[in-house]
Amino acid sequence: MYGLIGEKLGHSFSKTIHEHLWAQHYDLMPMDREALDRFLRQRSFDGVNVTIPYKRTVMPYCDAIDEKARAIGCVNTLVCRDGRLVGYNTDFDGLAYCLDRAGITLQGKRLLILGSGSTSLTVRAVARARGASEIAVVSRTGELNYENVYDRADPQVIINATPVGMWPNVTGRPVDLRRFPHLEAVADVVYNPLRTELVLQAEELGLPVTGGLPMLVVQAVYAARHFCGRTFSPQEIESAIRLVERQQSNIVLIGMPGSGKTSVGQALAERSGRELVDIDSEIVRQAGCSIPQVFAAEGETGFRKREAEVIARAASEGGKILSTGGGAPLSEENRHALRRSGRVYFLQRALEQLPTEGRPLSQAADSLAAMYEARLPSYTACADVSVDNNGPLADTAERIWRDFL
Repeated sequence: MYGLIGEKLGHSFSKTIHEHLWAQHYDLMPMDREALDRFLRQRSFDGVNVTIPYKRTVMPYCDAIDEKARAIGCVNTLVCRDGRLVGYNTDFDGLAYCLDRAGITLQGKRLLILGSGSTSLTVRAVARARGASEIAVVSRTGELNYENVYDRADPQVIINATPVGMWPNVTGRPVDLRRFPHLEAVADVVYNPLRTELVLQAEELGLPVTGGLPMLVVQAVYAARHFCGRTFSPQEIESAIRLVERQQSNIVLIGMPGSGKTSVGQALAERSGRELVDIDSEIVRQAGCSIPQVFAAEGETGFRKREAEVIARAASEGGKILSTGGGAPLSEENRHALRRSGRVYFLQRALEQLPTEGRPLSQAADSLAAMYEARLPSYTACADVSVDNNGPLADTAERIWRDFL
């Protein structure tokens, strides 16, 4: 028997990763401390991964602990061999791969680690091995804490080892990166959502940055090596990363009113088998009236409030296609919600082809050209990819799907 043990495992990707890598059934086994004690004493398993909050708790149960895990001070992989329990730490390898993949070097760098828990211990071990010149750790109650962290304005690399920003509390961010003038790169170990608020801010600042998904996948790869005794190629590792990214990512369509978002979304839904969520249609369903009627009754402010609520809910679930209203990306709140767990496509269509009937703001604007110029910076800030949609809709949908894959 193989699986994952921890206190809460509702949104773990470990089952997907392990079963993809080596076609072995893998169970998610949430348990409290009493159940954990029974489970480890019975030793009726072949191998398990260990997550929050038991990475240190399991160590006294081990008959042997790998040198790397002992140096870090926590275990995330247990293998039961001939009745003996052996503990390993594969988070080290996962984080090292994650940093290399993003082109983030620690050699000779001043590092600021956010958090002092078990993941922080792994980050410190990697930082020492990678030759960081200085390592500072921020905690909630320590000498260096979130009240005085900005007095230390010299870090070159920041790594978040806290759960701040993790689903479902996705709007959190542990620090404001703009207040560190010498900052060169950022890593966040959080993997759900794919892009946390910290990652989004780093992207906006133009910094090399990575979320925690590659670390998650690679620690699972190294755990699987302990379980089954085989080595996985770089191609297999990247395939596993892309698999989880695709499963968790939404395909998000933005653009001017009438640019074809709903039609392309429908074509993509047919092509991919994914559910299409049309944000404007969802607003109509919840309001019980048409969008022009919502504008008439509540004004643009009321409509935008409804829109933000619908987007936040829709974007919190992965694996879907989201077709947005033309003005949705104007709000930073909406842009971040759409980008957190989505790959965003900006559909561009010639202005003379854009219909205006039934579109209140398109009719009220002095011209579509003026609206386009005003909105273009927001569209650009939100989009990962710009797509020409002046040809057949099916061709546009196919190009987007191929890019997404």
